[in-house]
Amino acid sequence: MLDWPEKLLFAAAIAQLGLTFGLMVWLGFIRVRLVTAGKVSIGDVALSNEAWPPQATQVSNAANNQFQLPLLFYAVVLLLLWSGITGWPEVVLAWSFVILRFGHAYIHTTMNRVDLRFFVYSAGFFMLLALWLVVALRLFFFSGAV
Repeated sequence: MLDWPEKLLFAAAIAQLGLTFGLMVWLGFIRVRLVTAGKVSIGDVALSNEAWPPQATQVSNAANNQFQLPLLFYAVVLLLLWSGITGWPEVVLAWSFVILRFGHAYIHTTMNRVDLRFFVYSAGFFMLLALWLVVALRLFFFSGAV
């Protein structure tokens, strides 16, 4: 049975997964609507994404971005759950990362201000880096045999 820190860490991973699936479903609806309305031809997008209009491209880019930093997030979550060393610092860093990912996706799919998007992306990157550093310190210096 998982303790509260592990449950909250797992919930953060589920929230990140929800963001990924949500963006992918949204993208599917956008693309199907564009094709069925005749605004985009299947032939035009069969080998290239260049024919999609801006909103579809923004959502597509936001969805694709969920397969970059979040993969490192899922890896550290699995490591934490496997090792049994999850504490409150890891939970706070994990949720900070996920909240920043939601913010990044929101910016990406709405106003798409690159400066703001970069700031939020960078903040998430540093949260994830800090999470990995905390885990490394716990594993190498503060845990028993793992």
